Amino acid sequence: MSERNLVFDADVNRYGTDSLKFDHATRRGKPEGLLSYWVADMDFKISSYIQDAIRETVDHGIYGYTEPKERYFVAVSDWMKTRHGFEPREESLVVTPGVVFALAHCVRAFTAPGDAVLIQQPVYYPFSEVIRDNDRRLVSSDLVLGDDRRYHIDFDDFERKVVDFNVKLFLLCSPHNPGGRVWTRAELERLGEICLAHDVVVVSDEIHHDIVFSGTHTVFETISPEFASRCATCTSASKTFNIAGLQVANIFVSDSKLRSSLKREVAASGYSQPNAVGLAATRAAYENGEEWQTAMLKYLKGNLDFAVDFVESKIPFATTIRNEGTYLLWINLRESGWSDDELEHIVVDEAKLWLDGGRMFGDAGSGFQRLNFACSRSYLAQGLERLRVAITAASARKTV
Repeated sequence: MSERNLVFDADVNRYGTDSLKFDHATRRGKPEGLLSYWVADMDFKISSYIQDAIRETVDHGIYGYTEPKERYFVAVSDWMKTRHGFEPREESLVVTPGVVFALAHCVRAFTAPGDAVLIQQPVYYPFSEVIRDNDRRLVSSDLVLGDDRRYHIDFDDFERKVVDFNVKLFLLCSPHNPGGRVWTRAELERLGEICLAHDVVVVSDEIHHDIVFSGTHTVFETISPEFASRCATCTSASKTFNIAGLQVANIFVSDSKLRSSLKREVAASGYSQPNAVGLAATRAAYENGEEWQTAMLKYLKGNLDFAVDFVESKIPFATTIRNEGTYLLWINLRESGWSDDELEHIVVDEAKLWLDGGRMFGDAGSGFQRLNFACSRSYLAQGLERLRVAITAASARKTV
């Protein structure tokens, strides 16, 4: 058998499939008829190896309670070792139905109500939700946007916030969504040293770890045994292989006490056995998905280059943050002077686009829009052209 699904330039109609990205506009307060670039999944058909594994499961015809066995762990761990130099122990694995699910349960497992949890905004908005919804205090050490159009960490502010608010837990986004940073080993090491010095547990969301265009992704807990002893590493094949709807994530917790605490919280939620089809798909992805993933990354890099050139050469006021990783373009429109509400009106009502407005990623995201470029080149071009026309028209009105 060989890989059969290496065509990424085809437009796949996802309407009528209950797709969150395409079929729920009015339920989410948007008008119908928008081109959609918001949810972080891909519009690409999955690897044929994954499809075949799903068909085999379907053909068996029984979907009873299922748990991963040794072959599953070997597939996951071999991928992590080969791609990232990460060699987890089998007992460290906690399978959950998603990374956000895991983040919420880590917040409950490793902190108490009222405790401070630190994040780095602008950051993936469920980080804020799982903190506030669980009655913890949200503290942000905002990232600093440099002249190089890359985000940087203010380490002095980070440590000051840890001390001043008696922070118990740090949610790390690595690679960073929406800022596109692939943190260097030196940056992660310094963050880890601060957290160790002040007894802060680190939960590292590394779901985008395989979508890297420049630099090298470093698994946080591989930096030192001390980091591993105070860390939970959250991974999934969902972003890399476009199987988010199959609800499987692999969370690695090396320390037995932290792992027991997390498992208690997961059990308390009523969750036990994972999705049977998701397990089969994840195993197949890690056993046979390398060719598909390599081709997908090449196509995404072409989309990224196309989008950056288009935005910066044709759209007034717009610049882009230098994406080192993820398939999410972070577009800076602050120079326009428009408020977030004005930007939303231009994007939704005039451009007829569904993007993610920057404010949902925290106040530090004000003036930005996030665009998912994991789609066909032609669909990407349509959206960017709509954005150009709408912003150009709004800019002309602004100068009259």
